[in-house]
Amino acid sequence: MSYRVKDIALAERGRSLVAWARDHMPVLSRVREMFSSEKPLSGARIGACLHVTKETAVLVEALMEGGATVALCASNPLSTQDEVAAYLASIGVHVYAWRGMSSEEYYEAIGKVLSKAPHITIDDGADLVSTLHKLKYGEGSQELKIVEKIVGGDHIPKVIGGTEETTTGVVRLRSLAEEGKLLYPIIAVNDAYTKFLFDNRYGTGQSTIDGILRATNTLLCGKTFVVAGYGWCGRGIALRARGMGANVVVTEVNPLRALEAVMDGFTVKSMVEACRVGDIFVTATGNINVIRGEHILKMKDGAILANSGHFNVEINLNDLEVITKEKREIKANIAEHVLINGKKVYVLAEGRLVNLVAAEGHPSEVMDMSFANQALSVEYLVKRGRELRPAVYSVPKEIDEEVARLKLESMNVKIDELTEEQKKYLGSWKLGT
Repeated sequence: MSYRVKDIALAERGRSLVAWARDHMPVLSRVREMFSSEKPLSGARIGACLHVTKETAVLVEALMEGGATVALCASNPLSTQDEVAAYLASIGVHVYAWRGMSSEEYYEAIGKVLSKAPHITIDDGADLVSTLHKLKYGEGSQELKIVEKIVGGDHIPKVIGGTEETTTGVVRLRSLAEEGKLLYPIIAVNDAYTKFLFDNRYGTGQSTIDGILRATNTLLCGKTFVVAGYGWCGRGIALRARGMGANVVVTEVNPLRALEAVMDGFTVKSMVEACRVGDIFVTATGNINVIRGEHILKMKDGAILANSGHFNVEINLNDLEVITKEKREIKANIAEHVLINGKKVYVLAEGRLVNLVAAEGHPSEVMDMSFANQALSVEYLVKRGRELRPAVYSVPKEIDEEVARLKLESMNVKIDELTEEQKKYLGSWKLGT
């Protein structure tokens, strides 16, 4: 067993954090019990690139109970909870993650995971899968040279299938599939109803506000809060900001989503308009350069900029550096930029995921459903992955519904069932008015 963490002595503290998460993840606990008795993952090697948090640790424990060996690296250089990484190392996980990794160390960790020749990949943002495919197709980046030196071979033929956790990752993988280059089947866990309707909306909404408040302790009520993007994550952020008393402005490029935001009661503006009135800006689009230099120069003095999209590319940090004449760290996760026009703006968490860098990510209760989907999708791939062609697949309906059923059961919520008469009615074209 190999690992690299900040301090293995932190393991006992990590154990307590994971116990808290486990107690608040009843669905995944049920899956773990099933895995423990049936061992459906026996002999499977799993390579994962995920945020190394206490919730992720509960998923890893479930996979190990199912008989798998797990190698884990971080999907963000600043999101790792070092106590959790130490705990995972202490229970036999090949974990390569610590908070504050450099870019080189980040890709070294990916290389370490790939060197374990995984049968199944679990990804959060598709960095693991895209790196693995670059190895196959010989992309010549500096990061790839780091990975090649560690891996020393092509592990693509050994992979049965993979899962992807995020909207951003699914977009990348669908692009790979459309080019005809995807080499094994991927289940888009992000697209499960019990993932995006809850994790993306309620999890991102709450944890993003949590990150902003932990970093700044600013008052939200009465402020103009600009949300870039009205996908499920943006919806959640806008909803929670409004609940805190902020005046919410949404920016969008998709006319349907923009119309929905209007109908939901939000003000919709272009970023050119919004940049002049906003006090706090949060990006959640999955795209690059949503907030650029020309926007930042027009912002109010004291504007706060944060990102809740997967990568640190939504705020154009290169543009910001060009128009910055002075820069200093106010405190952890707040960088003050004095612009060439004399105004100040504040960037949170280095433009990375504010909810994971400045806070603890999504609540355990919502990750319960997302990671139950992950675990059951991994089981599905171990059993049936060799039957699937390389493509991006939805989570099987029966898995999605089972996760919802177990979650309701854990909340003591009972629902109705269709009668035989109702089933017949819904299944027939003959019955009508």
